[in-house]
Amino acid sequence: MEVHYDTVSNAIEALRKQGFTTDFNIEGNYLVSEKNRLHLDDFSIVDVYRYEGNTDPADEAAVYAIASNDGKEKGVLVTGYGVSSDPLSTEMLQKLSVHQ
Repeated sequence: MEVHYDTVSNAIEALRKQGFTTDFNIEGNYLVSEKNRLHLDDFSIVDVYRYEGNTDPADEAAVYAIASNDGKEKGVLVTGYGVSSDPLSTEMLQKLSVHQ
């Protein structure tokens, strides 16, 4: 059964309880955290949750559950999409788009 959480905050909280504890950010072709830097070939997208703002397009977001391929790190990446999307490299955009 596929689960969809009603808010971004609820999705993040549920993922944290499942062990996705690292906060990731995007830098070019890498996901970065306080401890690590993962090239786009070094991680997998486990799940993704998309949210659309009812009245404000700036409220659109995607929450990604991410796991490093070596199994050492699991975390969350939150990105805006549509009008509020972050600038992404072509390669990173392709990797993230496959799972949307």
